[in-house]
Amino acid sequence: MERPSESALRRALRRAEDGVTLDAVEAEVLLHARGDQLGRLSAAAARVRDAGLVEAGRPGVITYSRKVFIPLTRLCRDRCHYCTFATVPHRVPSAFLSPDEVLEIARQGAALGCKEALFTLGDRPEDRWPAAREWLEAHGYPDTLSYVRAMAIRVLEETGLLPHLNPGVLTWQDFQRLKPVAPSMGMMLETTAERLWSEPGQPHYASPDKEPAVRLRVLEDAGRSSVPFTTGILIGIGENLAERADSLLAIRKVARQYGGVQEVIVQNFRAKPDTAMRAMPDAEAEELAATIAVARLLLGPKMRVQAPPNLVDGEFRMMIDAGIDDWGGVSPLTPDHVNPERPWPVIDELAQRTADAGFRLAERLTIYPEYVRRGEPWLDPRVAGHVAALADESGLARDVLPKGLPWQEPEVPLTATGRTDLHTSIDTAGRTSDRRADFDSVYGDWSELRAQIHQPTRNAGVIDKLRPEFTTALRHAEADPGGLSDVDALTLLDAEEGAELTALAALADSVRRDTVGDEVTYVVTRNINFTNVCYTGCRFCAFAQRRTDADAYTLSLEQVAQRAEQAWQAGATEVCMQGGIHPDLPGSAYFDIAAAVKKAAPDMHVHAFSPMEVVNGASRANLSIREWLIAAREAGLDSIPGTAAEILDDDVRWVLTKGKLPTAAWIEVVTTAHELGIPSTSTMMYGHVDTPAHWVAHLKLLRDLQSRTGGFTEFVLLPFVHTNSPIYLAGLARPGPTARENRAVHALARLLLHGAIDNIQTSWVKLGDPGVVDVLRGGVNDLGGTLMEETISRMAGSSNGSYKTIADLEGLASAAGRPSRQRTTTYGVVSPERRQTALANDGVWQKRLLPLA
Repeated sequence: MERPSESALRRALRRAEDGVTLDAVEAEVLLHARGDQLGRLSAAAARVRDAGLVEAGRPGVITYSRKVFIPLTRLCRDRCHYCTFATVPHRVPSAFLSPDEVLEIARQGAALGCKEALFTLGDRPEDRWPAAREWLEAHGYPDTLSYVRAMAIRVLEETGLLPHLNPGVLTWQDFQRLKPVAPSMGMMLETTAERLWSEPGQPHYASPDKEPAVRLRVLEDAGRSSVPFTTGILIGIGENLAERADSLLAIRKVARQYGGVQEVIVQNFRAKPDTAMRAMPDAEAEELAATIAVARLLLGPKMRVQAPPNLVDGEFRMMIDAGIDDWGGVSPLTPDHVNPERPWPVIDELAQRTADAGFRLAERLTIYPEYVRRGEPWLDPRVAGHVAALADESGLARDVLPKGLPWQEPEVPLTATGRTDLHTSIDTAGRTSDRRADFDSVYGDWSELRAQIHQPTRNAGVIDKLRPEFTTALRHAEADPGGLSDVDALTLLDAEEGAELTALAALADSVRRDTVGDEVTYVVTRNINFTNVCYTGCRFCAFAQRRTDADAYTLSLEQVAQRAEQAWQAGATEVCMQGGIHPDLPGSAYFDIAAAVKKAAPDMHVHAFSPMEVVNGASRANLSIREWLIAAREAGLDSIPGTAAEILDDDVRWVLTKGKLPTAAWIEVVTTAHELGIPSTSTMMYGHVDTPAHWVAHLKLLRDLQSRTGGFTEFVLLPFVHTNSPIYLAGLARPGPTARENRAVHALARLLLHGAIDNIQTSWVKLGDPGVVDVLRGGVNDLGGTLMEETISRMAGSSNGSYKTIADLEGLASAAGRPSRQRTTTYGVVSPERRQTALANDGVWQKRLLPLA
């Protein structure tokens, strides 16, 4: 855009002054403001800032963080054309700072009253530099992030400084590893201008970590992981003003959706000698001020907006007037290693300059006060004590010198708390309320999610003959069920009630008969959901509770063991154990749970821990997925449930859940388990914000995985139960699949998985008896288990009970005209002793056997 007309600027300024929400074009126009127009723009932005400070409980306060800068490594795999921080191995004494060097910096900072240890480093230098790989290997670290984690822990323990980690691009799993050792993290978005990364000669060319889509994904994963996150834009590196406005709007979108962006830095480019961009002109002070003001207007009163004080050329008043409320980190000890030619202002001078503008300078911690006060899930229990030692009642910094405190996994044994009788009282007293107490905050911004959902419409009908395209798809399915094209599969899923649905079910049942015979199988099992305390923020889940909610509970190890013993006495061959991601549970708690069951019932098959729990356990124990699964197997784990899959498409997953593991992580867990000889089920939860195309892709992905690993024992279809589901209560999800869709997708699963996964299981808890009989006549061969207790679906509003007896399950098979057989977890033959015991108790625990746990 060329400089806008005066009338366009006046119009945009009036809208800004009137508090109207600005669009991208208006933001671009306002970025041109200079002189008197900049004064008006700044005044509008300052009003928004001031309102936010009043709402935050600190009117007239501008904050800063007293920090030390720890340049852990200056090696980097990227090649940014303006950077002097990153260098080459022969220009530094060592690839990484040693632990002693890190701790010396931190100790000196603590003595000067610093409370933040800013870890800054290049992105994954071991990918580019042999020197980095060799240093890490020599010191016993598999990668840079492992060293970052270790040093963060030592800084916490030996100095009390709070680590703020800036290690560059992180994955969702990286956040799980690092969150327990740092109250906050950060990474500058810099810009969303794709051309600055993709075109030769541009500043981010040949820098894989500078791709805008990659960096936006990091911001999203930080929010999904409930990590207070610092980001920002770098202005004057070649972006145009439309791209600058787009960058701010992209940050706003992520901030609204996940609530994890704690501050936005507006940083001006400063040319440096000996770089490819040394001749690039610096962004001027008025340009910086205009960008700050537009950032404030776009991001709103709740966002903290920062300008680095050593880069403003003494124009402190101009930046304050433009709407900042934070000066960022300022060090009385270490230089700004990214801008070494720009010394930090003396803190007393900064306080005076701030006072000259009518504000008071106050010290904060690296984690902003709002997140300190919110606590869980934003503040991990492992660092909560370190933060509490330095924070006052408002969440700002106390005037104390930090002292080292132990960092460790919580040594809190599983103890019985809360509503531990929920597995029975859910059927009598029900749940206390239809939603958890933090419904309006824990799931992110519902309005931002709504724009991502596109539900197809369908004109339903009943037809008595087959459409030509349906006949063609059916013929292809007869010839090669597992090789169906997407088009054919979607045509079959669109089967109309009547002749088409009947023909599809008949074909699926014929394939089922040829594959596994007529027997309907089931397992005598007990569900043990050991806790429902969880802060992951799955928007479909009605089971998860905060620890203070009336329906929250955690079982003790003794109760878990007793329930397993009860199940064994009732004839069970399996316990299925899953729970919420309780913030206090150490990574070893899962091992303790498995071992407790094996001690109580040595021959019980332990089917436990979803891929989400596996990742959580591995992250907390600082183990790889493989190492953790091996340890779990040694503790007693026999197989894992393939739950937490929902729909294996991240576009759907990030609507369904705020913080659950992405598709790639789910695949990694089940693939690794299978490689280790640990089998798993596979699942799909459908009928919420998804479409039939997602179901087809999900099934084909599972088929491909099975062809590579052979580790899936069955495929379980899980219709969405909507009644108490948060995403349904918010008006975003539909009320589950229709009866027609249930029959069609069960039948299609049989066809698409033919030759790969032989066993297709239905969920009686979710479908109810009539629905179960329908799908038994359309490709299904397994009923799952007796369960003995079922809490997850019942909390969501399922009305089909919490258990089935053997007689109930065999009755469903008989209603479908089929024989039935009790099986083991892996579809083997049950021993005569187990069979006799199960029949004597009808496959459920009865109070006469053991005391109630």
